[in-house]
Amino acid sequence: MAVIKDLATVNADLQQQKERVDTVDFKMVTFSLAGKDYGVDIMNVKEIAKADKFTYVPNAVSFVKGVYNLRGDIIPIIDLRTFFHMKSERRADGQENMLILHLDDRVYGAIVDKIDKVVGINSETIQPPHPMFGEVNIKFITGVVEKDGYLYVILDVLRMFSQKEEEKQKPRTAIQEVAGDTYYVPPVPSPEQSRERLAAISDTTLGFIKESLGALKRFYVSPLNLEWFRNQFTEWSSTRTDVELQLKNVAEADEYLSDFYSPHTDEFWSDAYAAQVKDVLPDMNSNNIQVWELGCGKGYESFSFACILRLRYPEGHIKIWANDNDIMAIADAPNMTFDLNKMPEYCRSFMVKGRNGYTFNQTIKDSIVFEYHDVLNNNFLPDLNIILARDIISFFPVDSQEQLIADCSEKMKEKGVIILGKNEVLSGDNWASIGREPVSAFLYSKS
Repeated sequence: MAVIKDLATVNADLQQQKERVDTVDFKMVTFSLAGKDYGVDIMNVKEIAKADKFTYVPNAVSFVKGVYNLRGDIIPIIDLRTFFHMKSERRADGQENMLILHLDDRVYGAIVDKIDKVVGINSETIQPPHPMFGEVNIKFITGVVEKDGYLYVILDVLRMFSQKEEEKQKPRTAIQEVAGDTYYVPPVPSPEQSRERLAAISDTTLGFIKESLGALKRFYVSPLNLEWFRNQFTEWSSTRTDVELQLKNVAEADEYLSDFYSPHTDEFWSDAYAAQVKDVLPDMNSNNIQVWELGCGKGYESFSFACILRLRYPEGHIKIWANDNDIMAIADAPNMTFDLNKMPEYCRSFMVKGRNGYTFNQTIKDSIVFEYHDVLNNNFLPDLNIILARDIISFFPVDSQEQLIADCSEKMKEKGVIILGKNEVLSGDNWASIGREPVSAFLYSKS
């Protein structure tokens, strides 16, 4: 006998199903192994990392890649592909993608093919495991779930990595049968567990955004910009869902970085900004003022700074070593002509009329040496009074950032000044802040 439901009952059932799907109470970090999608509870993910060097462990089982030094902690590394007898997908650069898993009082690294993103679901939509997932032993699967057209196998990493017999016997899923249907019933978290989960979600999402900024824009989070990065994440996450927090393309990465940059990038500095820069420049012990500019681009910043230095140190012998790896920009910069009416006021007294427009006078031109140079390579600059590096260092990998900062310290005179981007800061006993947004400047001391 067929059971006929009225329209109101059907609509109520559909609404209840929709509410169940829309409510997110379980989040997982998703990744791929041998072309299939998997997930682990975000509460078990401490961070994500990449590495290519592991210390071999003699007589270890085949799936143990070795051990790894994670900021002073020696942790075992498990290759999940070998663990599940899957084909490995090796990266050309040798780097392995790792999930750093925090399981009770132990930390492991788990190598996977590719780490994807954080996915939020309703735990009631998780279905029990099925023997059809032959690559993975069913006892290591919490359940399976469909989200946005992808089918995720949720791994039970606690069971996989447990070394205690009592842990192996402990059930990891609660399956109830109601009216002939089976449902996954998640445990109700305590308030403390909820707070820990929220913290883990934030830290893991931050990790994904860091990775995305590096891949999409070659922007690398470090102590130089960490304060801005965290503040920006707070602002970014205040108006977005968890899915929208992920940076999926260059346009979204540009939007995330839009507030990072200093005023007047690739253009002449305004009168107001020039006055702020001039105000942070200290008195100099010598009239010989040597300046290194990292990433001069087309030269607008170089000419702006040369005029400001001439106003601040009218008796100074000024030399700016303007470096960039864009050879066309370097070649064109000395010969540019301008419309005087469009120039900021502080530049106009240093300009002369030429055949095709206004150019800077010979004093300003002679004070700037435009050079094609990779700033990571050695150069033979004199001891420096000022380094100009707005929004440049953050776009080098972290180890190169450290190299550049060390290079700046080595070249800097006592009481020299470095001007960074408005959201970049230097820390350490040798650097003292003498500026604030929009001009971030630091005074150097060798003591």
